Formats: sequence, structure tokens, C-alpha cells
Amino acid sequence: MLLKMKEAVRLYGHYLSINIKSAMQYKTSFFLTALGQFFVSFNVFLGIYFMFRRFSSVEGFTYSEVLLCFSIVLLEFSLAEMFARGFDLFPEMVRTGSFDQVLIRPRNEILQVLGNKFELTRIGRILQAVVMFTYGVSHCKVEWNLIKILTVIFMLIGGCAVFSGLFLIYASLCFFTMEGLEFMNILTDGAREYGRYPVSIYGKKALLLTTFLIPYALVQYYPLLYLLEKDNRSFLVVVPLLAVWFLIPSYALWRFGVRHYQSSGS
Repeated sequence: MLLKMKEAVRLYGHYLSINIKSAMQYKTSFFLTALGQFFVSFNVFLGIYFMFRRFSSVEGFTYSEVLLCFSIVLLEFSLAEMFARGFDLFPEMVRTGSFDQVLIRPRNEILQVLGNKFELTRIGRILQAVVMFTYGVSHCKVEWNLIKILTVIFMLIGGCAVFSGLFLIYASLCFFTMEGLEFMNILTDGAREYGRYPVSIYGKKALLLTTFLIPYALVQYYPLLYLLEKDNRSFLVVVPLLAVWFLIPSYALWRFGVRHYQSSGS
């Protein structure tokens, strides 16, 4: 088992290096696209800024606290999108029948799909998230210690797991539809947009939904309360790691799709 894991990591690193070399063949295009990603996210920042020019707080959260919240969600989403972009291109693999080639190779099919594409230009969004996070931290007066640093790390791990799970579900549904279902964008890109504010502002039903069904709140709202010292219960530190469970049903749906996959005949 350990040997297989090492081999998988080595192969994944090889896929990543190929994508980096490919992107660097057109350096100007890469950096301009990354810059564009930065400014796209910057528009959202401006939206939050102008809203708080009119209102001093939203449901008890100040401007800097909302920026801290949104920057973490944006960072989670951007990291997941950068490394799980292959799932977004999966419908094309099914339509063209190239997934048949994946199945006959002696390597895990998820690893091969992931290695098909890395969206490295998302580094622009990551930079924007880091800028917002730095600003939010400097104005929130958060008293940082090792536990709070671990909380942020756990939020990133859990958030990447949730968004990667959603990308995996999106790809899995293509086994039955042959096309990507656009409604899934509500749960991915949509989550990035309404994740700019703490989930609680959308009401109790939304909070329950994002706690027990699609666990956005576990990687955003609850640990944020601990970071901002609005709730001092220590178990909130590890709550983001509970969101990793979301990968289990996502993977189960993928395996179900693989077992029932029939070639598109292209």
C-alpha cells in the first residue's frame, strides 16, 4: 500500500511538471491570464468595499471580518480548482471516448483525470485571496497563536476537500448524461460568490443545509467564529476536518459511474 502511494505521488508530480513546462512555453499568455484572474476576483472585493461604505456591518460582522471570511473561501476554491481542474474537463473525455484509454492503463483513473489538466493560472486568484486575507487579519485584531494558525490550515484542507468533492460529483454525473450539468456551478462557482459572507446571514435553513448536506459551513462559518473569538468552544478548531467526509459519497458516486460506464462510441 505504501509503495502504491509513493508511486501515485511520483506520477502525480510528473503530471504536474509536464503541465508547468507546457504553461511556460507561452510565458506571456500565462502571466496575462493569471493577471486577469487576479482582477476578476478584485471586482468582488470592490463589491464588498462599496457595500460596507453604506453599511457598517452585516449580521454583526465588520468589513475586515467579511474580507477574512471571503479570502479563505476564495483560497480554498482556487486551490481546489487549480489541482482538480481535470474533473471540469471530464465531459469532453467521455464524449470523445478518450476515457476508454484511461481505463486500460494500469494506473488509478482519478489520478489520470487529475493529471490531464492543472489550472496553474489560478495563482492570480490565490494572490488576490492572500492580499485580502492579509488586510483582513491586520484589521480584525485577531490574537494569533498556534491553535488559530492550525484552524486556518484545517479550513484550507477541509475547503479543498469539499470543492474537490463537488468537482468529482460533477465529473461522475457525466457518466450518465455525457454532458456537464450546469446546475453544479451553483454549488462550485456559486459557493465562491455567496461564500464572501458568513453563511449565517442567509438564514437558518441555509446554515443547516451547509452544515449537514454540503458542508460549506464547516470550513467557513464555524471556524471563523473561533478565529474572531465570537465562539470560544475549542472543538471548532477541528470542525473543518470533518468536512473531509464529503469525499466519501463523492468517491462512491464516481465508482458507481465507472462500473456502469459504457463507451460513447466516438
